[in-house]
Amino acid sequence: MLAKRIIAALDIKNGRVVKGTKFKNIRDAGDPVELAVRYEKEGIDEIVFLDITASFEKRKILFNLAKNVSSNLSIPFTVGGGIRKLDEIVQIIKGGADKVFINTKAVEEPEFIKEASNVLGSANLVIAIDAKWNGKFFEVYVKGGRVATDIDAVEWAKQVEELGAGEILLTSMDTDGTKNGFDRVLTRAVSAAVDIPVIASGGAGKPVHFLEAFNAGADAALAASIFHYGEFTVKSVKEYLQKKGVNVRL
Repeated sequence: MLAKRIIAALDIKNGRVVKGTKFKNIRDAGDPVELAVRYEKEGIDEIVFLDITASFEKRKILFNLAKNVSSNLSIPFTVGGGIRKLDEIVQIIKGGADKVFINTKAVEEPEFIKEASNVLGSANLVIAIDAKWNGKFFEVYVKGGRVATDIDAVEWAKQVEELGAGEILLTSMDTDGTKNGFDRVLTRAVSAAVDIPVIASGGAGKPVHFLEAFNAGADAALAASIFHYGEFTVKSVKEYLQKKGVNVRL
């Protein structure tokens, strides 16, 4: 049985790590390189680097900053935000990233998933899905959570798997930054609909929330603020999960 992964998120704005609540009220959390190095020492399994305003600002990702972070890491490193071209994906991988994730471009042009998968290999291609309950279904949002698409997140997850995605980074906009726990309904629905790994994201506040995400079918769980602001260490979360019978790397 594969070990469940704990992933730290570095949401980047103006070269700094930031964190908000439900994609709003952004506040500073520190230097990306310093945080990445710290998390690796603490035993984090992977790190995700997200340039959160690149798509909305219609600019390229901060390649140099991503490269600087990756050069200080030996654990898997995933980079995304504002990616629109295959050559940008190649540049990111050459800069040291292990995986790349896309969101807005994938929704606007689904065939880009297939093209990117052919270049990267599906194992290295992650599709990020930002979703929010609209009263009827979990709706996909793009451009950093600013634009609704009228697309059902569960159906979209199935489609991205068919097109060649190797993993899904699933963020609940309803629970993001609340520290009240991951959206288990969303996580369970998407995890049950696909065969590729699903990373639960949005809402981690304490160790039990990771357990709940894994019980809902997630293969990995991503957190930001609880690690950024020192509320819990990676080790304490993993030790808790191990005591609860979850297979994690310590």
